[in-house]
Amino acid sequence: MALRFFSSPMEKAMKNFVQAGDTLVVPAPYDRSAGQGAQAGQIFGVCAGDAVSGADVALKVSGVFDLTKIGSQAWTVGQLIYWDNTNKRCTNVATGNLLIGVAVTAVDNGAGSTIGRVRLNGAARANEA
Repeated sequence: MALRFFSSPMEKAMKNFVQAGDTLVVPAPYDRSAGQGAQAGQIFGVCAGDAVSGADVALKVSGVFDLTKIGSQAWTVGQLIYWDNTNKRCTNVATGNLLIGVAVTAVDNGAGSTIGRVRLNGAARANEA
């Protein structure tokens, strides 16, 4: 039986409660370092530690993170942000990418603007068509 993590008496009373769900342990879909984004199926999160492909990695699926983005894109506060799994970076382009959250700070479109602050939505969702 798996370990169960309770943070409140109500959760302890629920026989089927497993964990809060803000961190999920999954097989790493590819080699990653701590702090990098990763997409496992329709789950996106930020790696809590280094992992090689196939090894267990803890993904933080909610919270606010500074993540790699396309330098040529400007972001506005509240703009939907997607994960480009081919290039392993964030983008504001929906087509073919997984919605992961929203921008919480504006970022200009300069070539050196390759980091964006994203609030992860914590939801598993299908890629945009």
